[in-house]
Amino acid sequence: MDHENDYVIEMLHITKEFPGIKANDDVTIQLRRGEIHALLGENGAGKSTLMSVLFGLYQPEQGEIRKDGKVVKINNPNDATALHIGMVHQHFKLIDVFTVLDNIILGAEDTKMGFVQRKQARAKVEDLSKRYGLAVDLDAKVEDITVGMQQRVEILKMLYRDNEILIFDEPTAVLTPQEIVELMQIMKGLAREGKSILFISHKLNEILEVSDRVSVLRKGRYIGTVNTAETDAASLSRMMVGHDVQLVVDKKPATPGQVVLEVQDLHIPSHLYKHDAVKGVSFQVRSGEIVCIAGIDGNGQSELVFGLTGLEKVSHGKIMLNGVDITHSSVKKHSLAGESHIPEDRHKHGLVLDFTLEENMVLQAYQEPRFQKMGFIRFREIRKYAQRLIKEYDVRSGQGPLTIARSMSGGNQQKAIVGREIDRDLPLLISVQPTRGLDVGAIENIHGQIVAQRDAGKAVLLVSLELDEVMNLSDRILVMYEGEIVGELDPKQTTVEELGLYMAGAKRQGKKEAATA
Repeated sequence: MDHENDYVIEMLHITKEFPGIKANDDVTIQLRRGEIHALLGENGAGKSTLMSVLFGLYQPEQGEIRKDGKVVKINNPNDATALHIGMVHQHFKLIDVFTVLDNIILGAEDTKMGFVQRKQARAKVEDLSKRYGLAVDLDAKVEDITVGMQQRVEILKMLYRDNEILIFDEPTAVLTPQEIVELMQIMKGLAREGKSILFISHKLNEILEVSDRVSVLRKGRYIGTVNTAETDAASLSRMMVGHDVQLVVDKKPATPGQVVLEVQDLHIPSHLYKHDAVKGVSFQVRSGEIVCIAGIDGNGQSELVFGLTGLEKVSHGKIMLNGVDITHSSVKKHSLAGESHIPEDRHKHGLVLDFTLEENMVLQAYQEPRFQKMGFIRFREIRKYAQRLIKEYDVRSGQGPLTIARSMSGGNQQKAIVGREIDRDLPLLISVQPTRGLDVGAIENIHGQIVAQRDAGKAVLLVSLELDEVMNLSDRILVMYEGEIVGELDPKQTTVEELGLYMAGAKRQGKKEAATA
């Protein structure tokens, strides 16, 4: 390690305010050259805001930023780029219909007499991708590549601009376990090459695995910085939420009742390719149990959920909800038949981003008698309802029910959706990645709520990529691989290793075995 005071970036006494909220309250963070420095905190603790200040997206009310010991003024992202600071945002900033290469060079094109020097650009990108182990197909359109690949594109964008300080905002929120392992290796490689990395996260195991030091924020305030080698998950989560957190789900054995959801020989077409994304899937979910669909991302789970919720047409097979055939029903009819849905993509299918929080809380329910009278909406009732959910699910935002959904942190958007869907109190809860992008405190709360739903006799279908969540929360595990269910496992009888073998397609049960499992 270089000299102790060799800080490449210092953010000193930063204060940033928004209406009704101090997002950063006198925060100081110092980044050493060549280190991976993790920024840990709950949703809404101010991590993304602080990094947005460093990237020039926000101007702080107080405090200063120094680069290599000199005070700098960062008025916008172009200033940040000129100082060799780059950022990969939580929700990627890519243009779907452009190729990977065009996305990487966009805005930083080398031109000669007005023409983009594509050949040189391609050579530089190919060189970077080899050097840092970032293999991507440069000619593929972004809309056709996986989320993990899109993230590599974002990292290559930073490297193409010769950035030395790399900010990763929740980089693993949308990745599969395998992609996370690869990203960790990439980050360590970047640090070895002398890049300095700020890594925002609330996943303790990742921070312990990859970072050199950790700084903790809680409710906008700086709590402290520790050396990763000298700490552990329990003490970090205590710093982060201010009290001990139970890292294991507390639940009694399930007592399944009658079948609520029955799926028979379901086939659903794929968007990207000519074949089916879901091939001949059959299973049941009973009241009083949590059945989890596990698998590596992109094995048909998303299409299965789209089919089950009416977002995608089913090409063959049958979906029965409480004995009623809803195979070809609209989204609204699925909802009326008794299905609530926590979607995978909270922006696309969960919220209307430009509506207020209270409007989003009643998206499916505004026609109910409690919220309307003779065709007129009862705004006071909606506000009361929203305030109750905000309190119960600890949804933090600057202006309460009147906050525009777009302005909230991703984790708080997620808590709002989870609260709304669970509160609808319907017989079937389809829950896709319910805790994606949430911190340990919020995960503990939501896992508790899902178990409470099960214990109240609801049927819960959980789709998760987090192995800990799958093992901790489910009563039965169905593993999907390439559009088929390849195994049914009992979380009490199986191991993470065995689950991993099924997920990777290295192991599968025969039809007979699965039926008796």
